Formats: sequence, structure tokens, C-alpha cells
Amino acid sequence: MSNYSDICGLNVLCQPDAGKSCGACCGLYNYVDSSYSSLTLRLRQRTQRFRKMVRGKDDLKVYAAETLAAEDFRKRYEEIYCCEYLGFLDEEEKRVGCLLHPQQNSGLDLRDVSFYGQELCAGHLCSSHYFIPKSQAEILLKIIDDWYLYGLCITDIDMVKTYFRLLGDRIGEELKPNAFDTEKLKKVALRYFVWKIDWPFRSPETNRLGKYYFDGSQYMISHIDYEKFGRKMSEFDAIFLSFSSHFNSGREISLAEGMILSNIDEFIRVYSEIL
Repeated sequence: MSNYSDICGLNVLCQPDAGKSCGACCGLYNYVDSSYSSLTLRLRQRTQRFRKMVRGKDDLKVYAAETLAAEDFRKRYEEIYCCEYLGFLDEEEKRVGCLLHPQQNSGLDLRDVSFYGQELCAGHLCSSHYFIPKSQAEILLKIIDDWYLYGLCITDIDMVKTYFRLLGDRIGEELKPNAFDTEKLKKVALRYFVWKIDWPFRSPETNRLGKYYFDGSQYMISHIDYEKFGRKMSEFDAIFLSFSSHFNSGREISLAEGMILSNIDEFIRVYSEIL
């Protein structure tokens, strides 16, 4: 497995610790129904099927056929492959990952049967490894301990960097990761990142994921028409797009801005109390 510590001193972001992981590059969030409950059931059934059926490479064809027959594989974006070998790596269902990995099969590497193959799976690092600064990645690891939310957030570079930049600009310094050892501050920041799931102005369209919307084999970057409501672009535009926002009025935009500002103000107050 590629070593993220070679880049910024941390473990790989896809498997950072025993409490969470990310399977986004395996198409985890590319299903039309990518809700927490749906993905949990999907991953659980795959893991149980794999553990029951697969004893060696010869069993994988039957496993794959049964998985493809049992699941709804409709996608948001057809060009992103949804790997049927993604499952839970632990009994507590805290970590998602490759069921073909040698660490899951007593040292036997079965990844050459996957769509991407062993070499690409072993060597791939997503853009977040390169574009999210080390300190911000470290902070995010302290804040989120849930595989579903973690995967959605760590792969949304705009959402992470914009939030921490806004906080740093107002505080007047780069945020210190050790401050997030305090539960009170973690809770304030976590409320922001949970909006990735339950943002009240989130578009209900199933072909939206963050700032992207999908049309068959193409994807486009969404935008918010502020002029329609007689407004200038919000300083929180990148965040709104990351939350898949859809606004019906200028009042809704103001309410959304107020939510972000309230969170930032509370964060600054708690941060100043700690340091």
C-alpha cells in the first residue's frame, strides 16, 4: 500500500486508523442510493458473502456474480466504476476497504481480479493526499470518527480547505492540530462537517454529489445563480457547492450564510478559550 507518510507525515488517508476509512475511489458514493443505511447494508452483505464463499482465487467469479445479481448497481456517473470487492474490514464495521487485500486474506493478494488491478489499487493516491495540507488533514482525522462522513469529507478538498482558511483568516493564524484534542472544539467543527449529510438547503436530486452533477457519462460543475436573487457571489460559495446547495430565494441564501457565520463565530470563541 502506498505510504502517505512519504508525502505529509501521516498514514494514507484512505486507511488512517482503526476507527475510520474511505472507499470513495472504489465508487462507494457513486450509487444512485448512497445513503448511510443503504451503503451499510450493501457492505455488510458483501462482507458476509465474501467470508462465507471465498477460500481462494477460484471462488471469486461466483462471489462477483452473486454480488452483481443481488445489488442495485445504478450509478450517478457511469464512468466511475463501483467495485464489488469493497466491504467492511472489521467486525465492528468501522472501516471500509478492499476485501481482496492480502491483509484480509492471510497474505494472499487477490487484487489482480479487480477492475483496476493490483498495481493501480496498490499505488493510487487520491487528490486529497496532495492538495489538503498536512495540518488540515491531521485536524480532520481528529474530528471525524465515522467511515461514512469521513469519506465524504476527506475527498471534498474545497469544503475542507475553505472552512479552515476562513477560520485561520479570522483567528489570524494557522489552526493548531493539538487544539482539537479538546472535545468542545471538535464538536463545533464536527457540526460543520455533518452538514455534508444533513444540510437543510441540500438539493434532493440524486445526480448531485458536492459541486458536481452528473448526466449519464458526463459530469459538470454546478453553480449558484446569485444574480437571479439580486445578490453578489457569497464568500461561502465553495462551501455551498460542496453541500450540494439549491436555493429558492435570497432569504434562503442569507439563512445559509448565517448558519456558516454562526458556526465560525462559535469556533473562534471556543478556540480563543483553549489557547
